[in-house]
Amino acid sequence: MTKLTLSRGLNEGLRKALENDPKVLIMGEDVGKLGGVFRVTDGLQKDFGEARVIDTPLAESGIVGTAIGLAMRGYRPVCEIQFDGFVYPAFDQIVSQLAKMHYRSKGTVRMPVVIRIPCGGGIGAVEHHSESPEAYFAHTAGLKVVACSNPLDAYHMIQQAIASDDPVIFFEPKRRYWEKAEFDPAAGPDPLWQARVVRPGREVTALAYGPMVKTVLDAATAAQEEGRSLEVIDLRSLSPLDMDTVLDSVRRTGHCVVVHEAPGNLGLGAELAARITEDAFYSLQAPVLRVTGFNTPYPASRTEEEYLPDLDRVLDAVDRSLAF
Repeated sequence: MTKLTLSRGLNEGLRKALENDPKVLIMGEDVGKLGGVFRVTDGLQKDFGEARVIDTPLAESGIVGTAIGLAMRGYRPVCEIQFDGFVYPAFDQIVSQLAKMHYRSKGTVRMPVVIRIPCGGGIGAVEHHSESPEAYFAHTAGLKVVACSNPLDAYHMIQQAIASDDPVIFFEPKRRYWEKAEFDPAAGPDPLWQARVVRPGREVTALAYGPMVKTVLDAATAAQEEGRSLEVIDLRSLSPLDMDTVLDSVRRTGHCVVVHEAPGNLGLGAELAARITEDAFYSLQAPVLRVTGFNTPYPASRTEEEYLPDLDRVLDAVDRSLAF
């Protein structure tokens, strides 16, 4: 047992995938000699060569388009999108080609492509560097979408995503890259599409993923000091959603709060609220509440802390839920 950063967990997971399968390739802007802007791929080109860890031109559409061709020839490309807001030039390749190829070919063509996207705010970045585009991809049939929140999950989930024969959009919470947590590589992975109860509780189910998991866990600790018990679930998979784990918790607590950085309008919280209401209506003692970013463009870095959901906003939603 040791402590590791989330970025290092990803690095070790990518290294393991490269070692285990010669068809795995990593490609992206500055992923090779530099090791990526967040150093997630640090040292991999040195150890595996320029033919497997490939520095690409600054052309996201070209990166994904090339990966689609490589997948058709039997490779397993892992594309890094340098920042979340840079993915949009590749949007057509992802939703029109990558997501559709398996269906269009009547199942004869697989697309084992992983697209890694550092996501969310909290690092004081400039415009286009702090987006939360997960709802676009979760809405798209043919794509799987996951989000890691800790080093051990990062290590296992990136390997599981690479091993999947379906295209996976892999979100990494950039402001959690340097936070350390317990890491035991001998601990077996959970299934990739399964949520996890990271803190049991009795009164309110709190759902989060990626960067917000730590925020909600901190809120649960604060709530406990006030005599309130929150059950915290890390969703991990955003498409498909593990509704069995979610509904089991909500049926026990009767209250649910969903927390994510992305704007609330048509976000993951809206989908979760709808499905919980449809499937667990008679267990609910209050409406499903959402704590999200605001329905505005991501603000300048000086005001981003006002935009991002924080402990106080989560606790306020808990208070409102329990007051019904």
